[in-house]
Formats: sequence, structure tokens, C-alpha cells
Amino acid sequence: MQTILLVDGENLKGKMRTVFKEARKPMIVWNEYDFRGLFDKVLKDIKIDKKVFYFARIKEHERSIEKSKELIEEQRLLKTHLEAQGFEVILSGRVRGQMEDGYDGKKVLVFKEKGVDVKIAVDMVSLACDKKVMEIILTSSDSDLQPAIKEIRRRKISCLYLGFETQPNKGISYTTNKTILIRDSELFEFEKAQPTLLKS
Repeated sequence: MQTILLVDGENLKGKMRTVFKEARKPMIVWNEYDFRGLFDKVLKDIKIDKKVFYFARIKEHERSIEKSKELIEEQRLLKTHLEAQGFEVILSGRVRGQMEDGYDGKKVLVFKEKGVDVKIAVDMVSLACDKKVMEIILTSSDSDLQPAIKEIRRRKISCLYLGFETQPNKGISYTTNKTILIRDSELFEFEKAQPTLLKS
């Protein structure tokens, strides 16, 4: 029976952006960030058998070809980087571009992720039903995952919420067995990946 870490990648990046922005730190270079170091530190007392990142697959948008290509390349570099650090990366759902009203009343192109939370929820319940895990560590503050958390707990699978000290999701914290919050200082500590990690 395994302990598995499931990470909603875009949700994690969004939380980290907020923390770095509020601290007035430079924008994170995602394919240089030491994610392995961060998770090893905050979960140092837990033996994790498998670590999985989830992202939505990015498609080119006809109104913003250059921006789409830039996002696709950023995702490719990050996927390669995470795999080199020992994470499995699952691309599910889609990042879709859609026109929305901007602050000035003009239409602006906004990219939104769809389907990742569904894939994580399905995997959580599937792992519980197949009795492949004893604990799931969930790094996501998406409230839509609460029904899946309740279902796996009903099946006697432990669920740990790994959130952030900045705006943790109280609903998920209440629904899970245990909560660990990542401190802002811990996020800053792993801004640059060690060269040795990139070679492994």
C-alpha cells in the first residue's frame, strides 16, 4: 500500500505567484525551481512512493498564436524539469483561450484551465477503490475536490492536505485527515534548482 502525492500544478503555480508577488520578489522561472527540494523538506517525515503533477494540455489559440506557443514551450520545459526531479507528469483536460470583458469594457483573451480537477478526483477515487494506496497527499486548494476527499475517506484511505500558510482552503482542511501548510520562507528557499538535481 502506497503513499502518493498528487499536485494540481496550475493551482500550485497560482498560489506561488501570489506569495512571490506579495513579497515583491521576481517572477519564478518554473523550469529552474527546486520542486523536489521543497516537497522533500515540507514532507520530510513521510515516505512517499509516488509523486504526480497534473497540468492541462495547452492548445494554440487562433487569436494569440505567439502567446500560445510561448505557453506550450514553457509547459514542455517544466514537464522535462519535473520528470528529471522524479515526478510523474500527467497532462489532462485543456487550457482554452476565451474572450472575456476586460476592466475597460473591451474584450480580452483569457486562458483558462478545464478538466484537471476532474482527472485528479477520478484518480483519487480509483486508487482508493483498487486499494492501491493507504494515504493520498493532496496539493490543491480547489474546493471541487471535496467530494472525492470524502469518498476516499469513506473507504478508509487517509488524505493529507498540503496547502499554504497564505490563504489555506479551510473547507479542504476540514475535510481531510490532516493539514500541513507550506511557509512562505520555504517557498523562497528553493527558488533555484541545484545543478545536480537537473542531471539526475
